[in-house]
Amino acid sequence: MIEEKLSPRFNETDALGHINNNVYTIWFDLVRVPLLKLFDKNIDAKNMPFILAHNSVDFLNEVFYGKDVIIKTALLQVGNSSMHFAHAIYQDKKLCTVAKAVMIHYCHKTKKSLVIGEEIKEELSRHLFDGNWDKTLN
Repeated sequence: MIEEKLSPRFNETDALGHINNNVYTIWFDLVRVPLLKLFDKNIDAKNMPFILAHNSVDFLNEVFYGKDVIIKTALLQVGNSSMHFAHAIYQDKKLCTVAKAVMIHYCHKTKKSLVIGEEIKEELSRHLFDGNWDKTLN
């Protein structure tokens, strides 16, 4: 499991003072990077061998500017070419947001999926999670 602490920025808020719902997927992208770097430590945006195939977010509680958030990311499943991610956001130790995403290991030149090698699968499997987030952080 990957865990990151982020400080929401003022420009990420909406008119009601909440974190704008478009921001969450950006935060999840950031926290997935350490797992994607298992494929190539020098991975960069121009050579990213992945595509996002699915993204869903459930907003459970409000998240506000001015208080840090803890973002947790883990894998629910690793397939032949796909990775199924689970995400959670906590603020004030309370579960606020959960999400799921599916990324495909992909070749942009051939427009086809790529097999995830066994060595990388083994490393990814260390981040498998059952998908049940705790309601509060201890």
